[in-house]
Amino acid sequence: MGYGKRKGTANARMPEKVVWIRRMRVLRRLLRKYRENKKIDRHLYHALYMKAKGNVFKNKRVLMEFIHKKKAEKSRSKMLSDQAEARRIKTKEARRRREERQLLKRQEMLKTFAKEDEAASTTTTTTTTKK
Repeated sequence: MGYGKRKGTANARMPEKVVWIRRMRVLRRLLRKYRENKKIDRHLYHALYMKAKGNVFKNKRVLMEFIHKKKAEKSRSKMLSDQAEARRIKTKEARRRREERQLLKRQEMLKTFAKEDEAASTTTTTTTTKK
């Protein structure tokens, strides 16, 4: 059967509307299934639902690839933010320990200076009393 045997336009033979409806049903079914199985959260579901309605995804495979890419990106950003938070906590703790060390050192220095001053004052008083 060649082109010559076709009667009617491509749209008359398989209407674009029917193709669109089938595609929407397939994509929406997949999105619903993913949301129910907790593979995507409701926020991502809504964003993808609106993208599907806006003709962003050609077919189910493209939608699935997009979902996997988004999930990987989200997990990567979460990992990086967790690492940054851990680094912040670590530096804050190190700064606190350093300040404690410096405070102890300062107190020790003050104690030694006080002892030296006492020793110096006692020697000066003994020398003045001998005269």
